[in-house]
Amino acid sequence: MSKKVLLIEDDTVLRENTAELLELSNYEVITASNGKKGVTMAKKHLPDVIICDIMMPELDGYGVLESLFDNDITKSIPFIFLSAKTERKDIRQGMELGADDYLTKPYEESELIGAIESRLAKVEILRESSKKDRADMQLFEDGIRNLNGLKNYIYDEGEEFSHAQGEIIYNEGNNSNWVYLVLSGIVKTHKLDERGKELITGIYKPDDFFGFTCFTDNIPYNEYATAIENTMVAGIPKQRLKQILEENHKLVLELVRLLAENLSDIKEQLLQMAYGSVRKKTAHTILKFDEKLQKDGEGNIHILRSDLAGVAGMATETLIRTLSDFKKEGLISIEDRNIRILDKERLCRIS
Repeated sequence: MSKKVLLIEDDTVLRENTAELLELSNYEVITASNGKKGVTMAKKHLPDVIICDIMMPELDGYGVLESLFDNDITKSIPFIFLSAKTERKDIRQGMELGADDYLTKPYEESELIGAIESRLAKVEILRESSKKDRADMQLFEDGIRNLNGLKNYIYDEGEEFSHAQGEIIYNEGNNSNWVYLVLSGIVKTHKLDERGKELITGIYKPDDFFGFTCFTDNIPYNEYATAIENTMVAGIPKQRLKQILEENHKLVLELVRLLAENLSDIKEQLLQMAYGSVRKKTAHTILKFDEKLQKDGEGNIHILRSDLAGVAGMATETLIRTLSDFKKEGLISIEDRNIRILDKERLCRIS
């Protein structure tokens, strides 16, 4: 759809020539022969841009600009002065009144078209920015008042990332620029000790957050994040989340509570690793994964032995031997990567 230009010029020849030039450049052109008519045409047709001479009968260009600027409907229309007046004070007067640009006669065709295109582009950029700001504000007003609202925002506005099973989402030491929400699949966060032994610090299922680091300092991630199975996550920049939190103190409290619960889980896991028996640690870990992972139609969870060992904090060989004992005792069934709990009550009582 062609843009609409209002040309206000009292010189008939110049008005017609300029109008023809603009029409050849695919603009829809409306003309006015003096300032008074120009104001009327601007309010009637609401053009995308106005080109106006300064020296005109009845109402000069300065008067046109002041009249349009006083009207809420027309004050934001880009306004370009076109005049033979080249004195610096004349140019300054026009710009101080609110003109967007000032072309002096004679002008090159490219100068005029360039000035129009520049003004239109600026308006479009500002419009898009304003639209996004309004959308963000509406989202905040409608939903970003609690953790569910934040999740909905990330679902709708976050950037999606797909990761195959075993693919690293971020490495320890990477810049911590993103916070993530699991859309599908399972993610583990983990560290390696000095001997290369893996310690899993967290398991995240769909609708769980991960990737939190300090908001005030640009510190790197202090652990790895890896997809346990084919996984989709959505992320938003950490700075955007910081802005959201600054706008909503209630959301901050909910997020602090969530992080505190995660810390409690990690503390319990570390206590199990430090003081629990091999059997208790294995049972606790199986139950933990049973809570986190989605089961198939037969009630199986699909998990690598190395991931179980990483959470339990023991060698994979030790874990496999313990799983074998549990199977013989009728506590679980095992087939390849599939584990199914047969007696949850007894498994919970293992000490």
